[in-house]
Amino acid sequence: MNKRIRLGMVGGGEGAFIGAVHRIAARLDDGYELVAGAFSSDAVRSRASGAMLGIDALRTYASWQAMLDAERNRSDGIDAVAIVTPNHLHARIARDCLEAGLHVLCDKPLAATLDETVELARLARASDRLFCVTYTYCGYPLVRHARDMVAAGALGEIHSIQVRYAQDWLSEPLEASGHRQAAWRSDPAQAGEGGCIADIGTHAYHLARFVSGLNAQALLADLAHVVPGRRLDDNAHVLLRYANGARGMLWASQTAPGNANNLQLAVYGSRGGLTWRQEEPDELWFAPLGKSMRLIRRGAPELSASATTGTRVPMGHPEGYLEAFANLYRDFAVAIHAQRAECGKDMPAFPNIDDGLDGMRFVHTALASSRAGGVWLSLSDAASH
Repeated sequence: MNKRIRLGMVGGGEGAFIGAVHRIAARLDDGYELVAGAFSSDAVRSRASGAMLGIDALRTYASWQAMLDAERNRSDGIDAVAIVTPNHLHARIARDCLEAGLHVLCDKPLAATLDETVELARLARASDRLFCVTYTYCGYPLVRHARDMVAAGALGEIHSIQVRYAQDWLSEPLEASGHRQAAWRSDPAQAGEGGCIADIGTHAYHLARFVSGLNAQALLADLAHVVPGRRLDDNAHVLLRYANGARGMLWASQTAPGNANNLQLAVYGSRGGLTWRQEEPDELWFAPLGKSMRLIRRGAPELSASATTGTRVPMGHPEGYLEAFANLYRDFAVAIHAQRAECGKDMPAFPNIDDGLDGMRFVHTALASSRAGGVWLSLSDAASH
């Protein structure tokens, strides 16, 4: 039996939504043990979070640098680090972790700027450590089944992709009232140059790319600031052109009243179409050309191997966001153990450094297009960085 991977965490302390999600995901399949952390840039808060989580006080640190320095000298030191901080710290922490010989799980976007992301990608590729970017939604079993259906030709030649990610929680200027999550997400110094486009737009872009298997060649973007005085975009419309001639439309908004977390994807081809909604994740609708629409349910016996592997309970018992996140953690653990056993061919696929870089190229190009008045720009220009 494989030993649990010893995990350290940077950020994600008490009160941080995504930190709790990471910890639940890491524990769900018993593949990790959280043994150390620098849970806040505030040393007092970091210690309090460590105590709440039952972490040894000697392994609860005031900074990620202190954690890396101390853990490298322990025989039972950490094997991997989960980075769950505001965006502007991602690249610096990830770089230090890779240089310390640690595997990395990092939230998106990988950095505040494209240049930072390119440098991080170069370092990650040169390292023998594994790097996972937590594009959560590709962890859903039916998203994986949709990808496998497209790859098997069930939809024929893909010609249209529609993806939307709509929320309403930033419809008012929460950042002005001291709301912590809204404050850093609206602050260019912490979030980077992109607002909604980098926060949820990149999730939508990755989902479309993951399922369709297509890479966008060019885009035209119109980014808006719906809430007066907000420093970063909170609404984005993007047109996409793909290498095979397919067209795509992406809408991302955090100012759409009535939408809690409305992520939807539709992919259409010459032989049929697929539709999936994150708020009803156990249902995938398939419309074969000229035939009645068919409902595919998570847990069904005909699902692909990757979808079945990502399913934990029988059909009819709901699974959701936490289980999807846990699938990324499980795949990453399997890959680490496979690398240790020198069985690289058996490594599962998970969102990696190249996916993270592609996401930042999308953000960078969308911002440039919108600033130029909404013009078509090639993503290959950003790829030349």
